Amino acid sequence: MTVEFTVEQRAVIDAAFAESLEIAGASRTGKTTALRARAARYENEHGREYFFAAHPRELVTLARAVLEAAGASIRIADAMEARRTFAAGAAQLFDLAWPEFKNGTIDPEVAALRGPQWFLDAAYRLVRKLREGGIEPQTFLERSLAGAADFYAKPPNFAHAQLIAATKDAYRDSLDVSPEELQRQYRREIDLAKIVHRLYDTYLARLEEGDSLSESDAIATAVDTLRKRPLLANDVRQRFAHVFVDEMQEATPVQRALLDAIYGTPLRGVTFAGDARAATSRFKGARPEVALAGAAQTITLAPGPPRATLTLHRAKTLADEAAYVAQRVQEELERGVPPGEIALLFRSCADVQVYLDALLDRDIPAAVGGDVNIFAERHALDALALLWNVSDPFRHTWLLRTLSGKAMALSDASIAALCADPPDPQTALFAPDPEQAPTERTSRWNPKRDVRLGWNVLRGETDQSLNETARARVAEFRKLREGWVRAMTESPLAEFVRKVWSEGLARDGAPGSARARTQQHILRQVLDRLLELHRLHPGATLGDLLSDIAERGESDCESCEATHDPAFVQLLSVDAARGRSFAFVAIPDARAGSFPRWYVPDAFLWSPTLGMIPRENAGSINASRTAKFSYYLYRTKAREAYNAQERSAFEYAISRARASVLVTACGSPTRGITAPEFLEELRPR
Repeated sequence: MTVEFTVEQRAVIDAAFAESLEIAGASRTGKTTALRARAARYENEHGREYFFAAHPRELVTLARAVLEAAGASIRIADAMEARRTFAAGAAQLFDLAWPEFKNGTIDPEVAALRGPQWFLDAAYRLVRKLREGGIEPQTFLERSLAGAADFYAKPPNFAHAQLIAATKDAYRDSLDVSPEELQRQYRREIDLAKIVHRLYDTYLARLEEGDSLSESDAIATAVDTLRKRPLLANDVRQRFAHVFVDEMQEATPVQRALLDAIYGTPLRGVTFAGDARAATSRFKGARPEVALAGAAQTITLAPGPPRATLTLHRAKTLADEAAYVAQRVQEELERGVPPGEIALLFRSCADVQVYLDALLDRDIPAAVGGDVNIFAERHALDALALLWNVSDPFRHTWLLRTLSGKAMALSDASIAALCADPPDPQTALFAPDPEQAPTERTSRWNPKRDVRLGWNVLRGETDQSLNETARARVAEFRKLREGWVRAMTESPLAEFVRKVWSEGLARDGAPGSARARTQQHILRQVLDRLLELHRLHPGATLGDLLSDIAERGESDCESCEATHDPAFVQLLSVDAARGRSFAFVAIPDARAGSFPRWYVPDAFLWSPTLGMIPRENAGSINASRTAKFSYYLYRTKAREAYNAQERSAFEYAISRARASVLVTACGSPTRGITAPEFLEELRPR
C-alpha cells in the first residue's frame, strides 16, 4: 500500500543524516510513520547497519555493544532478578547485623523500617530512580546530607496559611512541630539517608561481582564505562552508524546520557521522535525536557486528522458498564471493523477481568497486554497447578486447585474425604512410607498430616470413601500423573508441558469459541515465558522454575507483551498502546482512582535540593507524618503534577482512536478534588 506523506513528513524523510534531527508534533501527527520511513531511506541509500528503538528502553542494545567492546560479557537480567539481588544485599539490614547498628552510629528506628517488605520495596524503587537518573551512591549521600542540613537549619514557616490549607485535615498535626521535634526528625532522616546509601552501594557491589545486569543497570554501567574509556564510542558508531528512537519523551536521563556519550553533542547521527505533552512516565523517572533537548534540527509535523467521534457513558454498576462496552464492541464488529482494529485502553490492565468476561460472554475473542501479570491469570494458575502436581504433589494449595477445578470438579465432600485419615487404620499402619514427611514441627502436630492429601491422591488409600464418580476421576488423574512423571524425565520441556496441559486441562468453552481461543492464547504466553526462563537457567529443575514463577506471580515485576494478532480485540494499558492506533477505542473505568489513579506517595521520596523526604514520622506520638513531607507535597505540587501526568495519558489514549472513541465509567462521580473525573470533564458545559 502506498503511503501519502505530508509536506512535513517528507521533509523529515529527506533531511540529511549527518546531524541530529528531532521529529516533533502532537499525538497522531504521523511521527512514527515518518521516523520509520526515514530509517527505510537510510537503509536503502547507505546499506550500513543502524539501530531502531521503538522505545528508549530498547537502547539497552547500545549499552550491550559498549560493554562488549570493553570486553565484558554480561547477561541482561529482568526486573525480578534485579530485585532479588537488591533484597539479598538488604538481608543483613533486617537482621540488624550492620556494624553501624551495633556501635550506635545509625538508629534502626527510621521511617518504614518496621515493615521490612514495605521498606525494601520503597528503597528499591528509589534506587532504581537514582540509577536511571545517573546519580551515584556518594552523590546521593552528599546531596541528602546537604539538603537535610539546609532544610532544618532554616525551616520554612509551617504556620503559613497556604501550606495549612493545602494539607489534608488528617495530616495538619504534622505542621505543629517544635524545634526539638524538628531536630529529632532531622536525626532520623540522616539515618535513613545512610541506610539507603548503604543499600545502594551494596547493590552496585553485588552487580560488579555477578555476570548479569538489569536493563537500566546495563545502560548506567555503559555510560560509566564510556566516561572512563571514551574511545569505545568509535566501536559502537562503527557498528551502528545511525540511531532512530521513537517515544523519546519517555527517556530517562541516563538513557539520554548514553546517546550523548556515544554520538556526542548534538547527537550526530541520531534521529528521535517525541512529544513532551504525551509523556506518561515522569513519576517513573522520564525527563522529556532533558531527553528532547539539543537536536541540531527540529521539524514539527502539522496536526493530524480531526479528532475521533466521542461518546460518553456512565453506568450504575461495574457489571452494567462492562456489558455496555461489550455491546458497543459487538456493534463495531457487526459494522465490519476487524477485531484487531478495536482496543479497550486502561491506565492499568492489572484488574480488567470483568471487561474481558463481558467480551467473552458475547463470543468476542480478546487478549490482554501491558502491565498485567500473566502468572496471576486464572488459566495460567490452572496450568501451573498441574505442573506443580507432577513436580511436588505435596504442595496442597496447587493440588486442591486441580481437584476443585473444571477438569476434575470434585465436591467439597470428596475433597474432605481425600484430606481425612484412611477409613481402615491398618492401611495407614502397614502402608510403605519410603519418604520422610517434608515438614518437621516441635509441637504435638503430626507432620504426616501435611502430606496426607498428597498420599491419599497418589496411593488411593481413601478411594473407598469417595462416590463412584469421584473415585473414577481421582483414579484417572493418578494414571495420567504417572505418565506425566515419565514424560518429565524423558521428553523436552516444551513437549512435556504440552502433554500435561492437553491431557489435564479442561477446555474453556466450546471448541473454536472465544473463550477457548483466549484460553489457548494465554497458555501460549505462559509456555513462552516458561521456556524463556528455562533458557536463562538451563540447569533449573521443573520445581526450581515453578518456585521462580510462583514468586513472580506475586510481584509487580512481570508484564504481558501485547499481541498484534488481528483476530483478537485488544485490552491494553496506555503504555502498551504506544505508537499504535485503532479504528475504535473504548476507555472504560474512567473514574477517579482508576483512570486517573490515586496519587499514593512512596514511603520516602528524594529531592536533589531537599535530600530525603520520609513520609512516616517514626517514633513520634503526636503526628504520623513528617513536617518535611507535608511541606514537600505543598511546595512541589506533587499531586497536581501526578494528575497532570494522568491527564496526558488519558489524552494520549483518546488520540489512539481514528474513527470513534467511547469513554465510560460507573457509579456517581466524585467532586474531583483529590483526583479529577476525566469523563465529567469531557461533558459539554
